[in-house]
Amino acid sequence: MTGRPIVIAPATPNDVPTLARIYYEVRLATMTWVDPSMYLTDDFASHAAGEDVLTAKSLDGQILGFISVWPADDFIHMLYVEPSSQGHGVGTRLLQALPDWPTRRYSLKCLIRNTRAKTFYERRGFRVVGSGVSEEGEYEEMANVV
Repeated sequence: MTGRPIVIAPATPNDVPTLARIYYEVRLATMTWVDPSMYLTDDFASHAAGEDVLTAKSLDGQILGFISVWPADDFIHMLYVEPSSQGHGVGTRLLQALPDWPTRRYSLKCLIRNTRAKTFYERRGFRVVGSGVSEEGEYEEMANVV
């Protein structure tokens, strides 16, 4: 993790185009086993509808990543970081910004083939609590240990 300053704040309507781009590009680059035609550049708006979205920004306002949570059940739906910012603590800072983290239980689904993401979550206290299958492949349900 680098020591560069990161500002965590709720997403604004002006952030949506950049969030949509990050969501689209990172999915294409990461989930190479999925038919790319499944992903659309405008997926973000419908996928994040009703969710609380936090952004991680550099001091100059560049969006480095985001996290979205379905608040009704503390479900982390999306955590995406710009490729150039991956491995620099952005994802960790986004998790730490969640209400009552780490004493509040959060859950998520992680595609089994996305081993880098699974390792990231395990290193931050998440454990496998279930499994399932989606259009993108098999996944494991994970929750942070509280």
